[in-house]
Amino acid sequence: MQDSQSAGPQPASRRGFFLGAASVGAAAAAVTVLPRVEAPATAASTLPPAPEKGGGYTLSEHVKRYYQSTSA
Repeated sequence: MQDSQSAGPQPASRRGFFLGAASVGAAAAAVTVLPRVEAPATAASTLPPAPEKGGGYTLSEHVKRYYQSTSA
């Protein structure tokens, strides 16, 4: 008598493919609907004073916009 469930790998089925595709689509939709958590902006308000003789790093508005564009 043959065993109907063999130990070998089973071929992929259409039903499994569509189930997987539906799961991925549902997960992507859930991620887009979830609220976004944003970091508090307190770090920008506690900047050290600028150097008196010039030079040094300055966190200006265009630098802040660049950092925001790279984090998204």
